[in-house]
Amino acid sequence: MAIDAHQHFWRYDPSAYGWLSDSMAALRRDFLPADLKPELERAGVSGSVAVQAVQTLGETRFLLEQARANPFVLGVVGWIPLARPGAGRILERFAADPLFKGCRHVLQDEPDDRYMLRADFNAGLRELTARDLPYDILVYERHLPATIEFVDRHPDQPFVLDHLGKPRVRDGAFSGWRRQIRSLARRERVCCKVSGLATEAHWESWSESDLEPYLEAVLEAFGPERLMFGSDWPMCLPAVDYGGWHRLVSEFASRLRPSERASVLGGTAERVYSLRGGRSLQ
Repeated sequence: MAIDAHQHFWRYDPSAYGWLSDSMAALRRDFLPADLKPELERAGVSGSVAVQAVQTLGETRFLLEQARANPFVLGVVGWIPLARPGAGRILERFAADPLFKGCRHVLQDEPDDRYMLRADFNAGLRELTARDLPYDILVYERHLPATIEFVDRHPDQPFVLDHLGKPRVRDGAFSGWRRQIRSLARRERVCCKVSGLATEAHWESWSESDLEPYLEAVLEAFGPERLMFGSDWPMCLPAVDYGGWHRLVSEFASRLRPSERASVLGGTAERVYSLRGGRSLQ
């Protein structure tokens, strides 16, 4: 099964999506399942995982509604207020929905680079571990040392690193990021999404050769069984269209054995997020 492990939906509201800067003005509109489905069909992708973009329970409910109404949306990685008292009770309600597959917090935007190490946030994270739900890690390269410390606090928790940990592709920075990625990848409960990389490059002038070292590095560090394709649609659109990113990752994976290629393009996501569950892909 070919799966896009990372995409977003939203009904655009300037107050909720103020982080869409002027450089991303083309994204200041609705992006809904009817917009994504033709892209998946053209790329030969069977289904997707919808991931939170704003930190409200309302958005998590909205994403679950979209998944219920659109069978190709195989699951939702939503937002839960993990740092709040009573996070476990809130999580319990959402986890009862079979389409709820995990949680994410926008750690990259927290003023404190070590927010993930707060006691209250870690207490909430343990509620995920108790339910064997994955946690998506959204950070910049500078957060990777704290990320390793965070992961080490939760040896039984499944983690998914979004967007290769956002290396500084525009700056050509590589060796420090690779060192941290190699260290993080030694934690076997951590997987990595092959997503969001073109967005970290110069949007209008990047080339495949700019991205190749980063792709090679995560393949070496995690192996194909812990990598998963993600489009980051529609956030990818200022840098690359859906088909272009899918072709790039598919061509990169074409050097692998068939079983390894299947892992990158769908199998890892299916396993980590427990996606089958009897859902139709039509």
